[in-house]
Amino acid sequence: MRIALVAALGGFLLGFDATVISGAVPFIRAYFGLEGAAHSLLVGWTVSCLDWGAMAGNLVAGPLADRLGRRTVLRLTAAVFFASSLLAADAHTFLVLILARVLGGLAVGAAILVAPMYVTEIAPADRRGRLVATNQLMIVLGICASFFSNDLLLALGAGAWRAMLGVEAIPALVFLALLLTVPESPRWLLARGRRHPALAALRAVHGDAAAGELERIAPAAPAEPLGSWRMLLAARLRFALIFAAGLAFFQQATGINAVLYYLPTILARAGGGLANAFRQSVLVGLINVGMTLVAMSLIDRIGRKPLLLAGGTGMAVALLTIAWAFRVGGAAGAPVAHPALVLAGIVTFVASFAVSFGPVTWVMVAEIFPDRERAVALSAVCFWNSLISAGVTLMFTWELAHWGAAGTFLGYGLLAVAALAFIAAVGPETRGRTLEEISQRLSGRGLRHRAPAPAADLEAGQPAAPGPPA
Repeated sequence: MRIALVAALGGFLLGFDATVISGAVPFIRAYFGLEGAAHSLLVGWTVSCLDWGAMAGNLVAGPLADRLGRRTVLRLTAAVFFASSLLAADAHTFLVLILARVLGGLAVGAAILVAPMYVTEIAPADRRGRLVATNQLMIVLGICASFFSNDLLLALGAGAWRAMLGVEAIPALVFLALLLTVPESPRWLLARGRRHPALAALRAVHGDAAAGELERIAPAAPAEPLGSWRMLLAARLRFALIFAAGLAFFQQATGINAVLYYLPTILARAGGGLANAFRQSVLVGLINVGMTLVAMSLIDRIGRKPLLLAGGTGMAVALLTIAWAFRVGGAAGAPVAHPALVLAGIVTFVASFAVSFGPVTWVMVAEIFPDRERAVALSAVCFWNSLISAGVTLMFTWELAHWGAAGTFLGYGLLAVAALAFIAAVGPETRGRTLEEISQRLSGRGLRHRAPAPAADLEAGQPAAPGPPA
């Protein structure tokens, strides 16, 4: 658990870096003269450029993790987080601010890919879901911490945005120091032919059972650790890629980052003042953390697919409720008739996301690909996820200006309904299976039609008994 928590600190920095901009936006508008609808796309670019940087981070982190090791890339990520936060805090031109945010995006793109991959490769099968979901817990803790930090620093006035963006340097240094205490991924070490270091890494997790675990996973280790983009075209990966791409699309297209990145703006638009909106953002952050803990307690008990279906339903209902609440307020831009309903809808949406598409997405995309292709496959899927996130956050202020809040949230709500249909139709269940069994079953698309194997059989590496016919 300690190793998973250390690796997941990258998720904390990811969450903090992504959402700290929500508090800085009103001050950045004033400082750089970006007020008014005419500058809505520039404001959107200021917020979304992190995601555009993340796309580059997604593409390079996978191959780098194959060449240099998972732990080494995490250390580089911590250093980039540190540098980008200091650069953003000292930005005196719009260009420098954008460059700092893009640099932070590189770290975000690497962290969101390598941290869950590292934990997936080192965690026992019966605790893998909970341990990988620790990364999502740290992301939402980072989000919550950014809301708290923004609220505390609000009293600094017009220059508060510099402190908001710069305080991240502290946890980045802590992350870098703690990464010196964790082992490398044993599966990566085995792929490099380094059997003794792999055994030492496994002892950190499995204790006396490390030797048996090594013998179980060694036959599946790829002879050559470097994957290639061309491998993703293999027919045996088709179902895994389609499902992972669909899951990553719906995670972002339903608007979670638009809501979190612009949370004070949305809440202020609903009829409250800016200071009140900052306090309400803290409440949303706490709910996000609490429901992620619920997801961690359930993901290895009831499975991935039930959580996606239950949470997706809550997301759809919440988003459509928000759209209705803004609609009854009349003309676009006018305070809504039911501001409390908007807040309740946002809380419900974030809570539903936190128990489902937030943690489950990264657990599943990290576990459904074979060892050799995992890094490059995750690079491709995370790139796609960041592209959707960048587009959603870039266009959000434009959509508010041209479609109004009601139309914007109606679109998100309809996409949440589509997400439910997608999960119901093709979603597999991976609970309790070893990584080797998952990749073998998904290659034949048989996994989603079988019940999870008994824990004893899984730990012994035996195939699961077939479930009833579909």
